[in-house]
Amino acid sequence: MEILVATSLPNFPVSPKFCIRRRTSSVPQFLNCARNIGESNGLSRAPIPRELGSTNKVESHLKSIGNTNEKEEKKQNDIWQLFEEAQQNILYLNKQRLLAMEELERVKNERSSLLDMIEQLEMKKQSTARKDKLTISSDILLRIDALVLNGMIGSTEASALRRLVIDSRGSLADDLYEIIIKNDAEFLAELRRFSKTSKGNGFHIIHVCTEMSPVVSVGSLGPYITGLSCALQRKGNLVEVILPKYACLNLDEVHGLRKVEAEFYSYFNGQLHGNKIWTGVVYGIGVTFIEPIYYSSFFSQEKIYGYSNDFERFTYFSRASLDYLVKSGKRPDVLHIHNWQTSIVGPLFWDVFVNQGFESTRIVLTCQGFGSQCLEQPEKVALCGLDPPRLLRPDRLQDNNKSHLVNVLKGGVVYSNKVIIMTSVHTKGQIISALGHGLEPSLDMHAEKLVIAPSGFDKSTWDPSCDNFLPQSYSADDMKGKSACKFALQRHLGLEEGLSKILVGCICSSISDVDLDKLKMLVWIASSKGVQFVFMGSGQIPGMTSTFENFQDEVKDKNVIFIDEYDEELSHLIISGSDIMLCPTFNDHLLQVPLKALKYGAAPVPVNFAESGMRQLVNDSTERSRFSKYINSAFGNMSLGQAIDEIKNNPSEWDTRIKDAMGKDFSWDSECAEVHISAYEAVKKL
Repeated sequence: MEILVATSLPNFPVSPKFCIRRRTSSVPQFLNCARNIGESNGLSRAPIPRELGSTNKVESHLKSIGNTNEKEEKKQNDIWQLFEEAQQNILYLNKQRLLAMEELERVKNERSSLLDMIEQLEMKKQSTARKDKLTISSDILLRIDALVLNGMIGSTEASALRRLVIDSRGSLADDLYEIIIKNDAEFLAELRRFSKTSKGNGFHIIHVCTEMSPVVSVGSLGPYITGLSCALQRKGNLVEVILPKYACLNLDEVHGLRKVEAEFYSYFNGQLHGNKIWTGVVYGIGVTFIEPIYYSSFFSQEKIYGYSNDFERFTYFSRASLDYLVKSGKRPDVLHIHNWQTSIVGPLFWDVFVNQGFESTRIVLTCQGFGSQCLEQPEKVALCGLDPPRLLRPDRLQDNNKSHLVNVLKGGVVYSNKVIIMTSVHTKGQIISALGHGLEPSLDMHAEKLVIAPSGFDKSTWDPSCDNFLPQSYSADDMKGKSACKFALQRHLGLEEGLSKILVGCICSSISDVDLDKLKMLVWIASSKGVQFVFMGSGQIPGMTSTFENFQDEVKDKNVIFIDEYDEELSHLIISGSDIMLCPTFNDHLLQVPLKALKYGAAPVPVNFAESGMRQLVNDSTERSRFSKYINSAFGNMSLGQAIDEIKNNPSEWDTRIKDAMGKDFSWDSECAEVHISAYEAVKKL
């Protein structure tokens, strides 16, 4: 029957719209197609088999089947649509879940990073808390000075209040932090209320000097004053500095600089002359600047030293400093003077001022060297109130070689309770016998006073484990960063990069003609073997640039680099990236290159090995510093050639020696501060 029905239909084109059906339908596909084709061509009454009944019944039945198909189809489509939507929802939820997990991990990392940052900030806060307290303590002392000069309190009460601040060792700053900005009357009332029993035994030290870094510094005295003062305060002492108010002062480096309204008078040239006072804080150290009114030209020049009236200039300042101490009521434990410029304080103190309330104060003199002594006509000492005939004697100020003149530095040695000689390598015996520049008899006579101390360096600025100037930090326990510094230095200078290349640095303040000839020979020999060199001048010595230019003209080599302008940031990279630091001298008070080289893992080697004098120290049993003992045993008796051979042939032993050197502490806080504190303790017992 199916065949007859199919063949009885005319051959009309079939529309896809009506022929495509889901195979799951229960209605035969051919029946629907036949009916639709007939209707589409006007054949509404196509032949129908009799078994299906009458036409109405058939149509009704077909209609019922069609409705069922449509419902089933709609139902199936709805199910598929729901299924597809469910799949999309599952995929979306999985995607959101992954995003949530990623966000959670990010939050965890941020939280960990935030906690680390908080910990670092807390550590930084704790490390600077002491510094802030010392700054406040210095501010308090300067306020007390102003109260005395303005007549609000007497010198006796001022001394008691200063002792309160000194002995509190900074703890008083916590209580007075809020009142430091109040007016004088309120401040004084609060300060009196806090007056109590002393808490400690720290020294009160006042430096009378001519330099202090970074305010004014042209030589080794400036870094020494600042580095030592900060180290002493970190050890619980209280330090102040008195300076002339030079016209060339870098006032931007002075915190809280202000002019004190009151004036004080100082004796000079037979008259009393007025002075203005300026106060401020430098690195937590209270600083007082004395500005003459009548002799204003004394410190209005561009230079610090080098004028024909230097004796008058610094003698006036020395006398004015003592007059200021009397007026302000300050009674320090130690009055620390420096070089010939303030050595006249010694005779003035003991001959004029000691009975004006300074009975418990003692004098300590520091000499950076004996090359500059200041010889003058005896009558000139009368300018500041001293008696020339009393001082022109062999056991006092009379010069050892020119008996008609007074020697100001000799007066400092004679009238001081202790004399600290700054030397990193020389022994006490060497200084007394050969390095006194004519003062040897006086030094020998006062040998028990003499103490030697090495220079130091600022370890807060010079430390490879936290040096911001380096591309990567490092330490003795992890030396990877030093290799990175070497690559960075080679790249910066245009040198061939490679760890196998031995790199020698040299940063110097001066090079003598003999040293220059020695350097040329060293460079020619070593550079021919592939050793790299970088030379940098300090820029502080006249003629240094021309010396380097001549050196560079004679030594033309791609492995040798010359930098005639000193650059602080580059100096850090040179020392950290070098394997060896050539040192014209180990007694480097200005740049402290040997000390920094040890800390940064670069071997300090002398330029003039045969003339370095280090071998002589072995048989010298007199007093010498720990630094001189160490440098002598580690690197002092080694030439540049020997150091290069050691690096190449015994790398393991060399690395051990370098790491041992990095673990030593030769900063201001170490041996230098210890020697000074011992000297203060000794003079206080006198």
